[in-house]
Amino acid sequence: MTRPLQSFFRLWHIAFVLARHDSLSVLEGFTPNRSLAIILGCARLLRRRRFGHKSPLRPGEKLALALIELGPVFVKFGQFLSTRADLLGDDLAGDLAQLQDQLPPFDGAEARALIAADLGAPLEQFFQQFEPTPVSAASIAQVHFAVTTDGEKVAVKILRPNVTQHFQRDLALFHHLAHVVTGAKPDLARLRLCEAVQTFDDIVRLEMDLRMEAAAACELAQNFAGDASYHTPRIDWTRTSRRVLTMSRVSGIPLDDRTALVAAGHHLPDILGTAARIFFHQVFRDGFFHGDQHPGNMFVGSTGQIVAVDFGIMGRIDHQTRTFLADMLLALLEEDYYKLAEAHRTGGLIDDRVSLSVFAQALRSVCQPIMGQSLDSFSFARLLGQMFHLSKNFDMTIQPQLLLLQKNMVMAEGISRQLDENLNIWAISRPLIEQWMRENRGPQARLRQQFGNLCDSLEQLPILVQNLDRLSKTIDGLKLNPDSLNNLHSGHKTTARLALLLALIALSLSASPLL
Repeated sequence: MTRPLQSFFRLWHIAFVLARHDSLSVLEGFTPNRSLAIILGCARLLRRRRFGHKSPLRPGEKLALALIELGPVFVKFGQFLSTRADLLGDDLAGDLAQLQDQLPPFDGAEARALIAADLGAPLEQFFQQFEPTPVSAASIAQVHFAVTTDGEKVAVKILRPNVTQHFQRDLALFHHLAHVVTGAKPDLARLRLCEAVQTFDDIVRLEMDLRMEAAAACELAQNFAGDASYHTPRIDWTRTSRRVLTMSRVSGIPLDDRTALVAAGHHLPDILGTAARIFFHQVFRDGFFHGDQHPGNMFVGSTGQIVAVDFGIMGRIDHQTRTFLADMLLALLEEDYYKLAEAHRTGGLIDDRVSLSVFAQALRSVCQPIMGQSLDSFSFARLLGQMFHLSKNFDMTIQPQLLLLQKNMVMAEGISRQLDENLNIWAISRPLIEQWMRENRGPQARLRQQFGNLCDSLEQLPILVQNLDRLSKTIDGLKLNPDSLNNLHSGHKTTARLALLLALIALSLSASPLL
C-alpha cells in the first residue's frame, strides 16, 4: 500500500474514532484541503446517523478518551498539547493534562525475549529473578521488578515491541498535517505548528532511546550529589541498552497521598518545602528539570526525601532564559508592567515592532487581577499561562521549554494545594527566588558578570594580536608601483587605499572572538 493511501486510511480511522467519542467539535472549521474536508464531512455524517447520542462529558474529556483509543502516539501528543493553553484554551488543555499514560501491558514472555535480544545474552545471565507481570505499563514502555545475579532488587524498563515503527508512522502524518494546515491557513503561521510538531518529534525520539533517560537520571543525581533530600534511582549501565533500562528499585508514598503521608508521620509543610526547594534548584540553579513531575513519578521516602522516577521528559533552560524569568519575577513583585514588557523584549518573546507601552497595558490587564490576590491563593503558573495567552494579539514566540516549565508549575501548585490548601508552593519558594535574584541579578552580580566578560575579552587578546600581525604582513606584501607610492597621499587614490586598509582591519577584527 502506498504512503498516501496509508495516510488516507489512517486519517479516516482518526476521524471515525473522534466521531465515536463525540469529539469532532475540536475540529470545527478545520478544512485545510479538499481531502480532509471530505473525511471530516463523512465522519460528521456518521456521527449523526450511527452515534447520535450526545456524551455528557466535557469536550476535553471526550477528546482524551478518543486519544487513548488511537494509541500511544496520540496519548503522548495529547499530553504535549496540554501545555498549549494558548492554542486550545484553558479548559481543553486542563482536561488533556489529566491524560494518564497507561496502556494494557504486553506479554511478559515478549519482555524476556526483548531483553535477551537487546543485551545480547540470555536473560538468566543478568537476572536471577524476573517478574512476568509488569508493575506499570505506559505508552512507550513498561516496568518489571527483577533481582540481578548480584542479588540487587531492580526495576527494568522495556520499550514496547514495534513502538518505534508506530511512532514513526504517526509522526510522519503529524508533520504532513502541520504543513498542510500552515500552507492552507497563513493566518495560523504564528502558531508555528510545524515547529511544535518537530519539538514533539524530538521529545519522543529521545524517549525511544532509554540510554538517554539513564543519562538524564545520572545528571540529576550529579546535580544533587550530597543533598539527602532528593533521591534518584542508581542506573545499572551493564544491564541498560537502547530498549532496556535497569535501575535500582525505589519505594515511597505518592506525593499527593495526603492521608498516607500524615499516617506515616510526615510534616506536610516540610514535605512541600523540600519539593519547592528541589524544583527551584532544578530550574534556576541547574537549568535542568524533571519535565513530568506528576504524582505518579514523585514519592516521599521514609526520611522525608523526595524520590523521583521516569526521566524520559526533561527540560533545559539556558542562563539567558533563567535571567529573563528572574527579571520577569522581579518586575511582577514590583508590579512594574513596563519593566515586565521590557523583559519580554529582552527575552525575545516580542519583537521591536511591538509598542512596549501597549504591551505593558495588556500585561497589566491579565496580571493585576491575579497579583491582587493573597499570596496563599496566588498562582504563578496561572499567571504565566495568562501572559502566554497574549501570544495571539502580539505575535509572541513562546519557547517550548517555557511551556513545559509552566505545565510542571501547574502540577506543583496543584499538589501543594491538595496536601494543604493553606500552603502555596509559590509562597514557600519566594525567599529562594529573591535570594537567587540578589545573587544573580543584583548590582554585585552584574559587576561580577561585567568583570567576567572583561576577563573573557582579555583572554582573546593574543588572538587579536595574531590577527593584527597577519594584517600587517598582508599590507607589507602588497605590490605598489612607484607611481602609487608617489601619489599615496593624493586625492581619491588616498581614499581608496584608506578604504582598503579599513576593510582589512575590519576583516581582522570581525575574525576575532573578542568582538
